[in-house]
Amino acid sequence: MQDRLRVLLVGDVVGQLGCAMFQKYVPKLKREYEIDAIIVNGENSHSMGRGITPNIVNFFKHNGADVITSGNHIWARKEIIPYLGQNNDLLRPANFPGICPGTGVTTFKFKEFTIGVINIQGRIFMNQHLDCPFRTVESILTFLRSKTKIIFVDFHAETTSEKMGMGYFLDGKVSAVVGTHTHVQTADERILPGGTAYITDLGMSGALNSMIGMKKDPIIQNFLSQMPVKFEVDTNPPAFLCAVIVDVDIETGKAVDIQRVRMEDDEISISGERENSE
Repeated sequence: MQDRLRVLLVGDVVGQLGCAMFQKYVPKLKREYEIDAIIVNGENSHSMGRGITPNIVNFFKHNGADVITSGNHIWARKEIIPYLGQNNDLLRPANFPGICPGTGVTTFKFKEFTIGVINIQGRIFMNQHLDCPFRTVESILTFLRSKTKIIFVDFHAETTSEKMGMGYFLDGKVSAVVGTHTHVQTADERILPGGTAYITDLGMSGALNSMIGMKKDPIIQNFLSQMPVKFEVDTNPPAFLCAVIVDVDIETGKAVDIQRVRMEDDEISISGERENSE
């Protein structure tokens, strides 16, 4: 009888190059590591680097994703708004106002096991007017833990302190807390004292020699001149994909292992049109 679940959590996928890495490597990781479920942050997966569309959701699902999380760019593509109102496989942060379309929490099944996913957004250096992420997630857990002990939280936040605070706040209450948004994978993966797997940031998937997935020269020029510039997605290889694999005890819902994943590819390309780009 299966006593553990193994879940792959993939960091922010940026643009077409990030999608190409997801398509090439996630199915391989699923086979090699016997992954049971896949959660990916897709809020930057549009070819322009911001937002997501129903076609891209279908792309992720076709390549193995069970749930797609997001963050502050979830509203960037207007065509996603009806989808959010009709489906729960794409999450928006739960602490947005309740009148917003979509949901920030969902469950799905793997065999006979129910897995819960919560998407929440931080407030420090971000949208200060959102509901408190700590109180929001605490409220969600009052009913979600009656459905399952296996719960993953994507905390889309800017500062390490806010992410760490959420990790310790939820320690022992959820299976894992993973940070997203800053696109730089941290080397602090661990099991917290109460049994919750934690990493401050999953990292990203996209152009390796970029700045958080964007072309670096305009951003450096902005630093030098303080003049506005247009951010453009970098589509030049090499590319990389960042993620973690978390093993969870199905009886207790506590994590028993967390491993960082980083894949690099010098040859991947996005020549021609891709269905998932629009």
